[in-house]
Amino acid sequence: MTAYRELERRYARIAAIGDALGILGWDTQTIMPEGANDGRAEQTATLSVLAHEMATDPRIGDLLGEAETDGDLDAWQRANLREMRRNYVHATAVPADLVEATSKAVSVCEMTWRGARADNDFAALLPSLTEVLARVREGAEALGGVLGVSPYDALLDAHDPGARAGRIDVVFADLAAFLPDLIGRLLDRQAADPAPIRPTGPFPVETQRALGVRMMERMGFDFRRGRLDVSLHPFCGGATDDVRITTRYDEADFANALMGVLHETGHALYEQNRPRAWLTQPVGQARGMAVHESQSLIMEMQASRSAEFLTWLAPVAREAFGGEGPAWEAANLRRLYSRVERGLIRVEADEVTYPAHVILRYRLEKAMIAGDLALADLPGAWNDGMAELVGVVPPDDRRGCLQDIHWPGGGWGYFPSYTLGAMTAAQLFDAARRSDPGIVPALARGEFAPLAAWLRVNVHETGCLHASGDDLLTAATGRPLDASVFKRHLETRYLG
Repeated sequence: MTAYRELERRYARIAAIGDALGILGWDTQTIMPEGANDGRAEQTATLSVLAHEMATDPRIGDLLGEAETDGDLDAWQRANLREMRRNYVHATAVPADLVEATSKAVSVCEMTWRGARADNDFAALLPSLTEVLARVREGAEALGGVLGVSPYDALLDAHDPGARAGRIDVVFADLAAFLPDLIGRLLDRQAADPAPIRPTGPFPVETQRALGVRMMERMGFDFRRGRLDVSLHPFCGGATDDVRITTRYDEADFANALMGVLHETGHALYEQNRPRAWLTQPVGQARGMAVHESQSLIMEMQASRSAEFLTWLAPVAREAFGGEGPAWEAANLRRLYSRVERGLIRVEADEVTYPAHVILRYRLEKAMIAGDLALADLPGAWNDGMAELVGVVPPDDRRGCLQDIHWPGGGWGYFPSYTLGAMTAAQLFDAARRSDPGIVPALARGEFAPLAAWLRVNVHETGCLHASGDDLLTAATGRPLDASVFKRHLETRYLG
């Protein structure tokens, strides 16, 4: 097993660099002073190139060839070797100078995006975003050539092994046909009922933070190995055994930050509960981003917006903020946090309209990668798509095509993972509550432990033992991804 052991050693070093980049990325988005941006771009580019050089060392190819003939590997080691091969193929497809150029372009564009978004100035972002798109497209073409797929499919595969636009097109077309009628029926029902009352603030940030921390603790977040901070765009990042999550606070509405915390804690629990024996190895990583998104959505949407949990949360929130009156009653909060609206902002969208936001981004980024949509035409195409899919038109680019960090940050091909993750979450939650009937009653007591325990065994601790998200779902639920479960969930929760 000499070759295999050497591969383990090499990939552990690559993982350590990845952890360092994770901490630098967290620092960039939370507390880094603006003047440090140029230096940070150089730091991240240097580490990215170093990791790329290590990952593309021709000796790894030789070692893989030797190890793949070893018949003494156990199931985890064989899976680890499979993931190493996958990583090597992806890494060697893109030349080192392009990795460095992409990293620098992204660092510049992310900082430019912050100012452009605040100033509602798409023109200010266009030059740096053009550079990012060019570098991303170049890398996608290189990887696609090796994998024998289109550039956009290559981007999808980088986030979710085996994901292809052909399948996503079918699933999203089904949803795009299903959602308008459902949304219409829900809006008609809401119009016929008394409108829910929104609790009025101000809600002090420190009180919001304290409530968020309390929820994180109940969900099982280990603060010895992680922390909560503030950023412009909520995210989960950091490093192995140092998981950093962020939220953003609004003193007029405590729910935005609270649901953001619940969402990101779902991601964090996945990271904190990956298989401990394999943390430094490819097989110990999360099984793709759709599965990762499912872990945030199962906590935020499936569990924390359930009628049972909101019944428990109502008096807790009322006490925390000193609220009183009908706005704080459980029935009102259930109506309020299951309300459907044709909104402008993806991260604030309800569970029913959210897929429409994702479908829009999926269509646009696929067109931009293919060269069918010029970046300069993005604002108009975005507004047209919002009118068609969501039924509203952004009054400005800040609430339109400038709202997400993903494209400036190089995250092309990621957006489909959100809705694929929502479908996965519905399917996992359905299987979990059938497996353990105590999960839903526990949520009514504000207890996440039974659900977290089921997820830990069936998802978190499996790492990349399964070759794909569909394989993981089949093992956990008895079948691959089935959109009908998600559709049934929406109809049951919102019309049932």
